[in-house]
Amino acid sequence: MLTDVVKGLPQFYTQVIGSLPRPKVVRELLSRRDSMEAGEYRARMDEMITFAIRLQETAGLDVVSDGEWRRVQYTDEFLDRIGGFPLARHYEHAGEKKVHRVSTEKIQASDPVFVEDAKFLRAQTDRVTKFALPSPFLVGIRYWHPDYSTDAYPTVLHLMEDLSDVLGREARALAEAGIDIIQLDDPAMTYFCDRALMSAGETHDDRLRQQWDIETQMPEAVGLINRIFEGVKAMTHLHCCHSVYKRSSDVTGDYKPILPRLSEAKIDQVNLEFAYQGTGDASDLDVLPDHLRVGMGVVDVRGERIQTVEEIAAIGAAGAKRIDAKRIALNPDCGFAPDSGEPPSIDEAFEKLCNLAAAAQRLRQSAA
Repeated sequence: MLTDVVKGLPQFYTQVIGSLPRPKVVRELLSRRDSMEAGEYRARMDEMITFAIRLQETAGLDVVSDGEWRRVQYTDEFLDRIGGFPLARHYEHAGEKKVHRVSTEKIQASDPVFVEDAKFLRAQTDRVTKFALPSPFLVGIRYWHPDYSTDAYPTVLHLMEDLSDVLGREARALAEAGIDIIQLDDPAMTYFCDRALMSAGETHDDRLRQQWDIETQMPEAVGLINRIFEGVKAMTHLHCCHSVYKRSSDVTGDYKPILPRLSEAKIDQVNLEFAYQGTGDASDLDVLPDHLRVGMGVVDVRGERIQTVEEIAAIGAAGAKRIDAKRIALNPDCGFAPDSGEPPSIDEAFEKLCNLAAAAQRLRQSAA
């Protein structure tokens, strides 16, 4: 839903995807949250969040988040708050053996879990605000497993349907708290873009070794998105990224396999990656459904190199040759640090965001 607030955003408006790198002081604070008195922890974290917001404002962004600094990891934080996902499943990812959360019980939460965080963000800025949630398809793909989950949810679709009700309640509460843009993060949808994964099952992540069926799974995923956003009075975004882990991606491939399948998605905008090698290409916009706007990822969050303003603007300009510039927003490819331990520094992120804002201003002047 395009409210009056978001209708006032400029052409090539700038936004973050969600997360910012956590400075060491924030990581230290996160490590103490179970041992500190709750009121003291909240007050100190509020100070950190205010800094994250001011950083984005100073960089010149039109749309800001809270940096997701209250979250140790962007999906796991949500799962911890709603309950039913203990650390129990062993798997291998990028050559590392890990223990992963997995669905073992019915979801326990009956009230929204992020609304207080959202209210704080809204109260601290006069900019357009964004808050991100994980998609049910992502959670289903990564966190349902037949060896652990069937007593609570006989099939992955049962879990995803329950999640869609929980996330719908969450999205409505965020909108009522004054959040202007609500985004669903769905890197799992981008797995369909990886031709090697789809054809031969080639992957470095045990969780992706499963049966894939785009003809069935994409309509299910879109239907769940529509169910979540029904009646939500905020601009709605879907973010399809290639994942970020230690400056690398989980998968590769352009977006042509999935964009036409979003024709029935009742969302306002899809945020994609175009800056990092092996992700989107401007020609993908030729198959973007007509009703959708696009957030073009024009800033590479994986590499340490700082792109020039000219390089960033060139990616946005290539998109404007394909679709009306009024449908284009500009953003980093992905969140800078979906996990609190991701390597980019806050100074690196700030410099990249400053160049993003400068590139947007240059594109607006060129279009004038």
